Formats: sequence, structure tokens, C-alpha cells
Amino acid sequence: MSAKKSKFDGAEMTGAGMVLQALRDNGVRHVFGYPGGAVLPIYDELFQQDDIKHILVRHEQGAGHAAEGYARSTGKPGVVLVTSGPGATNTVTALQDALMDSIPLVCISGQVPTTLIGSDAFQECDTVGITRPCTKHNWLVKSIEDLPRVLHEAFRIATTGRPGPVVVDIPKDIQFQLGMYKSAETAGHRLSYKPKVEGNLEAIKAAVDLMAKAKKPIIYSGGGVINSGDKASELLRELVEETGFPITSTLMGLGAYPASGEHWLGMLGMHGTYEANMAMHDCDVMINIGARFDDRITGRIDAFSPNSKKIHIDIDPTSINKIVHVDIGVIGDVVNVLEHMLKLWRDTKTGDQNKKLGSWRDSIRTWKARNSLAYTPSKTSIMPQFAIERLYAGVMRSGKDTYITTEVGQHQMWAAQYFGFEKPNRWMTSGGLGTMGYGLPAAMGVQVAHPDSLVIDIAGDASIQMMMQEMSTAVQYGLPMKIFILNNQYMGMVRQWQQLLHGNRLSNSYSEALPDFVKLAEAYGGVGLYCDRPDDLDDAIDQMINVDAPVIFDCRVANLANCFPMIPSGKAHNEMLLPDEASDEAISKAIDKKGKELV
Repeated sequence: MSAKKSKFDGAEMTGAGMVLQALRDNGVRHVFGYPGGAVLPIYDELFQQDDIKHILVRHEQGAGHAAEGYARSTGKPGVVLVTSGPGATNTVTALQDALMDSIPLVCISGQVPTTLIGSDAFQECDTVGITRPCTKHNWLVKSIEDLPRVLHEAFRIATTGRPGPVVVDIPKDIQFQLGMYKSAETAGHRLSYKPKVEGNLEAIKAAVDLMAKAKKPIIYSGGGVINSGDKASELLRELVEETGFPITSTLMGLGAYPASGEHWLGMLGMHGTYEANMAMHDCDVMINIGARFDDRITGRIDAFSPNSKKIHIDIDPTSINKIVHVDIGVIGDVVNVLEHMLKLWRDTKTGDQNKKLGSWRDSIRTWKARNSLAYTPSKTSIMPQFAIERLYAGVMRSGKDTYITTEVGQHQMWAAQYFGFEKPNRWMTSGGLGTMGYGLPAAMGVQVAHPDSLVIDIAGDASIQMMMQEMSTAVQYGLPMKIFILNNQYMGMVRQWQQLLHGNRLSNSYSEALPDFVKLAEAYGGVGLYCDRPDDLDDAIDQMINVDAPVIFDCRVANLANCFPMIPSGKAHNEMLLPDEASDEAISKAIDKKGKELV
């Protein structure tokens, strides 16, 4: 992202004024924040203008997650503004979440005056030291002359290369000082930061040659495709159609290839489909595009895709060979690499792909016939899988442009399994850090960015309470987001693991004092809905979708349903537990002591 040359280049203004002008020059229109003493000069500047809208959250962690939702759904950086001390430390969870999921955030924090730094002043903390491990880069600005350059550099670093969060810590006296503002063109930038965008042509050619010889190929896409923009998803779809290769995806990559696509295998990994995991295990050539081989995908490393040649495309050079050794590594932006790959593929004589891949497609059809997402329906209780299926059907009936966020747990996995994503940037979830409480504020950020769209947070009864106070923000700003709670009165994923791995000793995983979510919604000024019968669910979902206000929907689901398929910890992809195999005897055989130790 490059800032436009500002007409205020060379103008004298305060440090606080520079912050606002740098935001404008970098295309910022919304800021999520919470005021405090160390940022009052910036808030005073905010008060005197109306081209940048500030969203007042109820907790700084909520500001961070809202900015993540905003960024993930738009491809633009999310901006957070917080005060010193607890204001900054409250953002740490969101910063780490953004770092692990490669979300571009710019967090501007206030700091005590430079003369008080190191004196344990009121609301002082070492913000740069605390946030160094959970940001892509951070700065403590001690000179007004440095401030414009640092602000522009923050946006550049957050949004280029592998995206991520940055922090700019600005002492209060610097915010008051007068200095000369500089635009990005005149302020200069860090010369040592040069992310590699163009992939090595020889490596790409070697990858295409390997792909052309494949008899059992698979494309494994990740969040890096989403981060590279809509063009990357278009090129990925072209590659799949040109090659005829089956494709799977990580949790973060859903939507880059349409769920309705002919070659789609479903999500990969611990709760992925049988066909995706079996194809990954048996493939002879794997093409990893923008994914990082994390443990929820690979299972047991020494048994991960044991007979395949591996190609890895990633803009982050540290990701290549970090976890899984690959045969060909291509460092570069997904768009650039796929453009070259497609051109070379079209120039390569690959023969009759349908004939070459016929046996492989037969195997995949056999695995798909296993119907690994099957579940036993109920006429009296709402099964959680059924709830997601009916929610998806309701969204399809509405015809609305829809964005989905989630909290973290069983409901997150069921949403990934049963809600079909046709476009990129429509799925916002906490992948790497697995942050309970992410979904509600993220939905708020998405709704701010897309005011006319339908935004739904698929939640659990435990996760939703971690950031519930942001319901007040949604009401204040008239954000008609919907919170669809799969309420099973348990911390569902914790309870499932305790059942499967700890002798069914359910230690502190049952929620014994849940609020009345309908009354809670009404107390905040929103709308509360309740449903506990399968026959009533469609009408209730339609009602939720058509309400022009923030909604909390308490959907009571079967208490003890488990999320399958599941690869037990320490097991390989071909050692999955499927729904119809999930008897106590089968579970005990599938999960051994080594598996228990690896959870």
C-alpha cells in the first residue's frame, strides 16, 4: 500500500496532527479505539475533523479484533488507537492473533512523556518491549522529526510482504510538539526492508515440470492466497481448471476456491474431510500455495504425505523448510508466481489430463462416497451440524452479500465444514492463535467496512461471553450484525477432548450459570431470539436475517455432539476418526498414550 502525496507536505503541525494526516494519506477511513490520558491530543484532533470515523469500543482487545475483521474483509489495514499502559497491554492478544494469521494492523499507542519514560510513571509500560514478539515491527518515537516517516513506514510494513501487525508508540509530549509534516514520498523509508515479490523463474519452471509428471497431484491452498488479493484467487481458480488438479484448503484459505467447484475436496486437517486428508496422504505431488504447514494441518510430521514431492509457494522466506522439507521452494507473491506458473503450464505439453488423472479421480470419488460429514439427525433436538446447514440455506434464500466470522471451538469447525464459501474475504476466523472472543468484535469491524451486507458471527455459548461487551458498541453505531450462538452449555471442544483423551473427566467444561441471551440482547438495546426445535429453525433464522438491528440468536443444540471427522493428536491423515466409527472402543484404539501426550 503506498500513500498519496499530500498537499500538506512541508506544513507545520503538531505530532497529533501528523497522526491524523498520515492516516488520511494512507487511505484510512475508520479507526477502532479507546481514549486515555496518553492519547488525548490525538483524540482532540479526531474531534475537530469528520473524514476519519472513530469507533469507540468497550475494550482494547475488541478494538484489535474489530480491526482484524475490517482488514480481513477488505484487504486494507485495520487501525487501532489506544492509550498507554493497560490500553496497550490489552491489545496484545489481538496483535498476536493478527501476527499468526498474517492480518495487516497498525496500532497507534500513547506513551508517557519522554521525560518520564523509565520512571514507572502512571500508566507507563514498555510497550515496544512487550509487543516486540507479537508484531512484525514496532517503534517508540522519541523525536517529532521521525514521526511522519515512522507512520508511513508502519503502513508499508504492515501491508507488504507477509502482512502483519505493527505498533507505533508515541509519547504524549511528542503529540504536542510542532514539526514539519512529510508525505511518504519525501519522508524516506527503511531501505533494508525489501520483501521479495517476484518468484524465481527457474524454480517456477521446475515446479511446473514436476506438476506435469504428477499422477496423483493435490493443490493445498492457504490464507496467503486470500492475503494476495482477489487476483490471486482468480489465478488459483484458473490453475485448478487448467490442470484439473483436486484442491483442498486450510481453515484460513476457505473461499479462495469455491466450495461448489468441481475439484473441491473440502477443508484439510484435524477436522477436515476424509477425501481431503486421504488425498493429501496418498498424493505424489503437493503444491502448497500460501500455507505454512501448521500442526493442525500436518498431523504427525514424519507421516505427513510420505510419498510426495512437495512444492511450496510463499512470500515469507522463513516459512520455506521451516516445518516440512520441500523439494521446490518458490519465494514470492502468489499473484506473481501463479501468473508465471499458468503461462508455463499452458506452454507445456501435458498430454490428456483426464486420462492421466483418471485413476486418481476414481480414488477421490471413492473417498467422497464415504460421506465423512454425515451425522445422525434428530426430530426433537437441533443438531449443531443441522443448525449450520439451515443457516447456510437461510443466507442463500436471502440473497444477501454475506460475511461470516466465528469464535473458536466446535462451532468454528462445524461452520468451516458445513457453510459453503464461494468468494475470498467472506470468512473471518482466528486460525493460528485460536482466540475465543474473536468473532463478535471481528463481525463489528466487518459490518463497519460493509454496512449494507449481512454479517453473522457463528458463536459458542462460552466464547461469546469473552467479548460480549462489544454488543454495546454494535448498538451505539447501529451495526446490524447477527450473533448466532450454538448453545450446548459446554465449552464444546474442551469437553470433546476431555471425553476422548481424559477418560470423560469433564473438568470445568460445563457452563452452569449461562445468561439468558435473549434478555441480555435486549438489555444492550438489541434483539434477542431463541429456538430449540428443528421445525422452528428456518423461520427463526429468516427472522434473524431480516431484523435491521444487532441480534443475539440463542440456538439450543444437542449438548454432547462431537465434531468429526477428527485426526487424533499424533496420528497421520489416514488414521482419521469418522462419525460412524466413533464408538468408545474405536476411540480407545485410535488414541494411544503417545496421542494423549501430544494434545
